[in-house]
Amino acid sequence: MSIKSDNRHLYLQVIDHLKQDIHKGVYKEREKLPSEFDLAKQLGVSRATLREALRILEEENVIIRRHGVGTFVNAKPLFESGIEQLNSVTAMIEQAGMKPGTIFLNSTTTGPTEEDIRRFSCSIDDEITLVERVRTANGEPVVYCLDKIPGKILPGDFSHEDESLLHLLEVKSNRKVTYAVAQIEPIGYHEKISPILECDPETALLVLKQMHFDENDVPILYSVNYFKADKFSFHVLRRRV
Repeated sequence: MSIKSDNRHLYLQVIDHLKQDIHKGVYKEREKLPSEFDLAKQLGVSRATLREALRILEEENVIIRRHGVGTFVNAKPLFESGIEQLNSVTAMIEQAGMKPGTIFLNSTTTGPTEEDIRRFSCSIDDEITLVERVRTANGEPVVYCLDKIPGKILPGDFSHEDESLLHLLEVKSNRKVTYAVAQIEPIGYHEKISPILECDPETALLVLKQMHFDENDVPILYSVNYFKADKFSFHVLRRRV
């Protein structure tokens, strides 16, 4: 069915039309869309207009285009969170009604790097504990986690079975994380991490880097989490000042 003309640019109308079709179930998650030729003909627009609409829909993660294969409807994220909310991965998974799990990969204690000394304001003689884990939801790997904690904060006999490091720090070290400074960026396929998370070659990753502080403004945890972009969606509330 062709779109009805209004005062907006045609590509904007195409975007709205395709989103409505996806919402109505005309095109289901992971389903392949018609070819550009057929879709442009159905909508009554030029292929140039359609391509611009598809480009924007891809940027919004509504669709994914696979070179030489076609265009597919992206699956909706299972987990959504406001980035201004300091939720643990465990809490995000539980809020989605799924069971969190952990695959422990490695834990080592080493001397600090120059960046560690700067981040934690520690000395060259201090130790840093590096914990490498994969978080799962109903058994499916969804997040790859690298966490750094000063050795004097995290007890050496901590349990790797604890799902949340935030909870572990509060219970075992009496150090409650009250806020974090975060940076988030998208990346493409990662040679090491994407296979661990069982990602398709086209699946992007969202990297969330966070320095966590306690109630005394002391940095106690630095984490780098790699989220499967087709499973997680982050948003932020911005207020006008």
